Amino acid sequence: VRLLERRPDIKLLFLVGSCPSEVIKLDLHRAAERLSRRFSPSVRVLNYSGSGIETTFTQGEDACLASLVPELPAKKAAGASLLVVGALADVVEDQFARLFADMGMDDVQFLPARRAQDLPSVGPGTRYLLAQPFLATTARALEQRGAARIPAPYPLGVEGTTLWLKAAASAMGASAFDVERVTAAPRARASLSVKRRGAALAGKRVFFFPDSQLEIPLARFLSRELGAALVEIGTPFLHRPHLAEELALLPAGAAISEGQDVDRQLDRCRAARPDIVVCGLGLANPLEAEGMTTKWSIELMFTPIQGYDQAGDLAE
Repeated sequence: VRLLERRPDIKLLFLVGSCPSEVIKLDLHRAAERLSRRFSPSVRVLNYSGSGIETTFTQGEDACLASLVPELPAKKAAGASLLVVGALADVVEDQFARLFADMGMDDVQFLPARRAQDLPSVGPGTRYLLAQPFLATTARALEQRGAARIPAPYPLGVEGTTLWLKAAASAMGASAFDVERVTAAPRARASLSVKRRGAALAGKRVFFFPDSQLEIPLARFLSRELGAALVEIGTPFLHRPHLAEELALLPAGAAISEGQDVDRQLDRCRAARPDIVVCGLGLANPLEAEGMTTKWSIELMFTPIQGYDQAGDLAE
């Protein structure tokens, strides 16, 4: 209350559940309702869980965006519109917006919006494109509002970004000629970047522990664009409809494990002795002590490999 009284510029406030707040059963949902009644309509107060007690940490973003969906205004204009769903760095969002505009797609919005007062509209005619693979709850909420998903791989690396853009263009009626014209130059720059910086990973054997739901797209990128060998791809959840296009791009016979059977996964990892282990921080220290090289999956995701101009920086 004191924060909102001191900061009249705040228009949207999230109460985020943490591990301690959920352990002591702090009811943030009711707190959000009370604050909303008190400060509405000038301030919207929403809540979601970002604790990771019963979820992967990336599902905090999913919960946040899902809490926004009921607040989105109803779509009024007739015809199709494109909604890109998933948090992106401003520079990546700007790049995608330019590419879409150059392809002739003008009605493109992003969720989350940069400003609380600029929430995108949604309804029948909205086609949404997931930018992250862990947004199942948000996707379900959007479909309940009448939106339809565009099936596509995720925009990681040159290949993923190209297929992602092509899927959007096809769904929105953009011509294949315009897609090729607009993406040719950035695609060439990105391919050079991948070739230059990816040599260090060629032939490296990689083992993924389940951690973030980013594992399948990252494995596809490492394998197909950087030449890494996939020992095992562990993932906490495998949403097959949302990952169908990614699964189709993995090498035949790729070993995929779903769930958290850490002891058995550690046994398989130690037996395989991979060159790189992608895992959460809880496993990184003991594995490093055993002489293994580790990388956190979210580090790979936040390394700027989304979009074209940044593709390939993963290898640094």
